[in-house]
Amino acid sequence: MREDGTGMWAVYDIFTGLTAEVNGIPQDGLDIEVADDLVDLLIAEYIARRKGTTH
Repeated sequence: MREDGTGMWAVYDIFTGLTAEVNGIPQDGLDIEVADDLVDLLIAEYIARRKGTTH
């Protein structure tokens, strides 16, 4: 996640470098707490997918 210079935050895809999207919605303009929680959620989802426990 990165701060955008206005006090808002965006979550980025580490593989593409682009703003992460959830259900087609770019994850930018977020409060720091929301962005941080989203990063944790996306990392947990990625780990679960790599282990084969999600679809």
